[in-house]
Amino acid sequence: MKIMVADDDASIRLALENLLVDCGYEYCCASNGVEVLSTLAIEEPDLLILDVMMPGVNGFDVCELLRQRGENLPIIMLSAKGDIVDKSMGFKSGADDYMVKPFDGAELLLHIEAVLRRGRRNAGASVAVPKEEPILAQPGSGKIRLGDLVIYPGRYEAFLHGEQVNLTTKEFEIIALMASNEGEVFTREQILEFLWGSDNDKDINTVTVFIRRIREKIEDDPSKPRYVKTISRVGYKMVRP
Repeated sequence: MKIMVADDDASIRLALENLLVDCGYEYCCASNGVEVLSTLAIEEPDLLILDVMMPGVNGFDVCELLRQRGENLPIIMLSAKGDIVDKSMGFKSGADDYMVKPFDGAELLLHIEAVLRRGRRNAGASVAVPKEEPILAQPGSGKIRLGDLVIYPGRYEAFLHGEQVNLTTKEFEIIALMASNEGEVFTREQILEFLWGSDNDKDINTVTVFIRRIREKIEDDPSKPRYVKTISRVGYKMVRP
């Protein structure tokens, strides 16, 4: 079995090469997203270990492009971030598994074996399914579209009517969280914990202030929000207007 590692960090590529070759796998690598897309057909790996943050084309976009092309190659995504936004984006862009750096080599090998085993099982039971046109901006993918609002979670950028929205980091993380889980209600406590962790001393009203500022930037009429809805006595959610 051949495994391709795509990571812009040469030390990680070397460490994974030693690990995989020692365990009997064939190894090939790429240092950026463009190289992954251009060499897959040549190397024909059985599994791709794909880093999220790479120059040029990030891992989320690579994964989504491969799935849109109909590639069934098993993909394990690597990221230095373990928050819900990154994980949601990874799985919804088409990844089969997700691991957070730094990781234990033995644990990675277990994940590789499980993903390959699952892939063999699925291949044996596969049936022909008509290919659908890819849905741009599927929630949690490399690009999320809610009406005229377009969010790029991996780039920390949002555009409204084609113009970039000037959001702070925390404001962006809130809308990326909710947009990646369209229609799901988040309490103020959940948003607070998402931003600063469970061990924080922030006032719960901080979230209310953030929501107000977000609405001022993305809503045509902040008093009648179309994107960020309040669920009385519960919390907030983002919807497609």
